[in-house]
Amino acid sequence: RGCAVASSLSLMLLAGVCTRPSSLASSPQPMASGGATGEAAMPPVRHVFVILLENKPFTTTFGPNSPAPYLADTLVPQGALLTQYYGIGHFSLDNYLAIISGQAPNLSTQSDCGRFTEFKQTGMADYGQVIGEGCVYPASVKTLADQLTSHSLTWKGYMEDMGKDPSREAATCGHVAIGARDHTNRASRGDQYADKHNPFVYFHSIIDSPVCQTSVVPLAGLQQDLMDSATTPNFVFITPNLCHDGHDAPCVDGEPGGLVSADRFLRRWVPRILQSPAFRADGLLIVTFDEASSSDATACCNEQPGPNSKAPGGTGPGGGRIGAVLVSPFITPGTRSTTPYNHYSMLRSIEDIFSLPYLGYAAPPGLASFGPDVFTHPRMP
Repeated sequence: RGCAVASSLSLMLLAGVCTRPSSLASSPQPMASGGATGEAAMPPVRHVFVILLENKPFTTTFGPNSPAPYLADTLVPQGALLTQYYGIGHFSLDNYLAIISGQAPNLSTQSDCGRFTEFKQTGMADYGQVIGEGCVYPASVKTLADQLTSHSLTWKGYMEDMGKDPSREAATCGHVAIGARDHTNRASRGDQYADKHNPFVYFHSIIDSPVCQTSVVPLAGLQQDLMDSATTPNFVFITPNLCHDGHDAPCVDGEPGGLVSADRFLRRWVPRILQSPAFRADGLLIVTFDEASSSDATACCNEQPGPNSKAPGGTGPGGGRIGAVLVSPFITPGTRSTTPYNHYSMLRSIEDIFSLPYLGYAAPPGLASFGPDVFTHPRMP
């Protein structure tokens, strides 16, 4: 399944699933796909749940006297703690987009897209990276959601508070008008949803499709969907509001915010996920953060800056060390991994789980998928 035919190569580059490093420009590189990469075998996971929190360094979240005792002291012993997991940039949005598309930051996404502009594409670079600047990517740029749909797999993004104030955004597929100033980037009383924490609305391949109305939905619907495996999507992406993700502190409604409110959110929602039929049968829960504090711009995994930003971390190459907690029937409780991972690793791992081609910067050789250091349970085949 190579890319030897030039016309096919062009199409695959637009989709971000086939690349040709500049040092090997004279010879096409085979398309990387799950099951054919030499990575360790993935467990038979069929339901992946991701909860993304905000702006906290590893040492604060998982250090002594953590303000998040449910996450650090209750959830960690139930699964695997990835001690060397990193964000890929600063601020928020570029990390969210990397997780579902493998696209590296550009100057607009790196600053959270204060205006919801079109991405103006001027070319293509290695590993399906689009050259240009802007926020809403053209339909040729594909995402994990597009891959899942094309493989008859289901997905949903559950957004807390989306649509609570209809004057801010719609209740499904909610975002400001293209070209408008993004007033959702700040919380308002009664509605603390933010576009910048909803990666799905930054791709025309999603917002121009009816699937956006049925798959980018308010968080409230998750509880009912978890009642049965048949109604639980294969991929679940959960975005708390600006208070419950730890972003704001204090919050506009008087809550403390920060890790205190984030921990309360996890305490409320994680048990519902872990007790659901889908998770108990073949689930994987990933809880992590978008980035560390702005003073930490470290990176791992030979992260490349991409064609549109020399320093995704502002003052350095990455988004800092954040850590991640993974829980699954295929993970032995109390597992700890020191293998370096980042958000591109997460995308690569999910694509491996569902046997999907790699998108964008999930593709470079040497980037690790979650392996036997994580999936340690005897239930592993």
